Amino acid sequence: MSVRRFWASASTLVLAAVAALGVAQPASANSSAAAGGYVALGDSYSSGVGAGSYLSDSGDCRRSTNAYPYLWAAANSPSSFAFVACSGATTSSVAGTQLGALNSSTGLVSVTAGGNDVGFADVMQDCVLSGEATCLSSIGSAVSQMQNSLPSGLSSLYGSIRSRAPQAHVVVLGYPRFYQLSGSCIAGLSEKERAAINNASDVLNGVIAKQAADAGFTFSSVVDEFTGHELCSGDAWLHSVSIPVYNSYHPKAAGQSGGYLPAFRSAA
Repeated sequence: MSVRRFWASASTLVLAAVAALGVAQPASANSSAAAGGYVALGDSYSSGVGAGSYLSDSGDCRRSTNAYPYLWAAANSPSSFAFVACSGATTSSVAGTQLGALNSSTGLVSVTAGGNDVGFADVMQDCVLSGEATCLSSIGSAVSQMQNSLPSGLSSLYGSIRSRAPQAHVVVLGYPRFYQLSGSCIAGLSEKERAAINNASDVLNGVIAKQAADAGFTFSSVVDEFTGHELCSGDAWLHSVSIPVYNSYHPKAAGQSGGYLPAFRSAA
């Protein structure tokens, strides 16, 4: 298809977008403990990549004033607010670089993690640059990782959060489906590829929800909030392959304020 051929010819651009999605190593979070209040942990979906208005001191973590943690804190004035989520974070890097913000008096925690552990950036690279068979195979490999290796990573992270913040109410947020099927897109990925990507997102959310429940945390899905605002909907709250490239496949400011913020607010 023409759009696939165009993207393939622009492989350098797309590969840079993939790096922004989740391969970049997160910078170390501020290790000073929060004196109670709210701590926002996680990956780029919590830091607000794609939403613009990045805090000048956040560097490649790209923490946005349009991200749901910042918006919630501005509206609710917690006693303290530690915003340490970072683009590229995995379950292990959240545990290794962000948990210094927690302590025994932390009251509220939010976290998104898991997508980078299973290589979703690599999946999107394969689907954009390669044919349907390669795309579907890559999705299948990611789903296998979700089912086999991700649970232990999530369990370890959640256990560390609970150990560091034993009194906190912890809200674990999921990920949106990327595509509205039978939508307005007339080229690019096939409908079969889009459906498989959505299914993988559902599997990922299911694994995260189970591990959150096992840890005694609250899981909040964002799927309902993003329904009608996926790619191919005509009113997308997600970027497709974009310039600047690090926005690709991340929520826009509207996705943070209209999708993630209500999902977090209802669970916090």
